[in-house]
Amino acid sequence: MTLLQTPSVRHPTPDDVSLASSDRVISAPAEVVAQDDASSHAAHAIPSRALLYTPEQKIRRDQSPWTMVQGLLAPLQLLAMFVSVALVVRFLGTGQGLDAANASVIIKTLFLYVIMVTGAIWEKDVFGQYLFHEKFFWEDVVSMGVIALHTAYLYGLYAGWDPTTNLRIALAGYAFYTVNATQFLLKLRAARLADAAIRAAVAAPGAPA
Repeated sequence: MTLLQTPSVRHPTPDDVSLASSDRVISAPAEVVAQDDASSHAAHAIPSRALLYTPEQKIRRDQSPWTMVQGLLAPLQLLAMFVSVALVVRFLGTGQGLDAANASVIIKTLFLYVIMVTGAIWEKDVFGQYLFHEKFFWEDVVSMGVIALHTAYLYGLYAGWDPTTNLRIALAGYAFYTVNATQFLLKLRAARLADAAIRAAVAAPGAPA
């Protein structure tokens, strides 16, 4: 007589369940760790001076209400300068429109004061100090010169200095402002390129884990 043997069924033990759960818990974050390692490796490949913000500073920048304020004031100040330059040059060339030229410089100066105060608050929000953080040190240094020239113009206007000399001081302030705006824009462009390079390196199929 042939005996039919029923295959034995082994029920999972608590240890088996615990081991399987541990395998899932340990393996789940592996992709996240690999992605973080890839991001770190890509970031180290970029010169540190090109990285304008750390991840934490980016979060603070995006959350600060002063970021939008700066984004609105900067083009308005630039527009005010263009209008003022045209009016000042017109007066220097023709002797006409002194009142309009002076009014335009005053408006431009007010924009400068407002953007410097709000910019210092923004810098505190993002970098933890009001002025002269290493990432914007030279921009802040040049800004002090710009403020000094604009303030000298206002004093000259109050003291009754020769209008031609006074408006030339205003133009010198505009020249320094243009240099400062240019170096700021170049720094932002370099930072965007560095961020794009990091994202591309992380997304590449052969990105290191």
